[in-house]
Amino acid sequence: MKRRAFVLGGSLGLASLAFGAGRQGKVGPTITVFKDPTCRCCNGWIAHLKTNGFQVVAHEVKDSELRELKNKYGVPPALRTCHTGIVDEYVIEGHVPAAQIQRILREHPNAIGLVVPGMPQGSPGMEGARTEKYSVLLFDSSGQSSVYAQYPE
Repeated sequence: MKRRAFVLGGSLGLASLAFGAGRQGKVGPTITVFKDPTCRCCNGWIAHLKTNGFQVVAHEVKDSELRELKNKYGVPPALRTCHTGIVDEYVIEGHVPAAQIQRILREHPNAIGLVVPGMPQGSPGMEGARTEKYSVLLFDSSGQSSVYAQYPE
């Protein structure tokens, strides 16, 4: 499962590196995002990633395709949200801040990936007048999760 995520993310990442390097100079990590075509918060999260140096390859998919992807990459049903990203060998589920994605890429913990359950106000893509406290969770192949970061910090 991790290998498939790595191969998918890696091959798309190489294509993005080749395409983007000449246009923008230094190229950051590539994240492939699968999302519903009408979701505005997903677009806000993608904008947050781009602002923070990520190269984003977005795919608009049907709900059934998104469920299949979440199954394929091992996202536990209780942790599923509106969009799924793949970066290197990790799954990024929901409104995870770019700083935590950069952290997991540096630290390389033994995990499937990161998730921000639900759609908390104030998380990337869900900015507004108020901010809720929320946790970024690290989850593994057994479906177990632990707090990786808390927001606001």
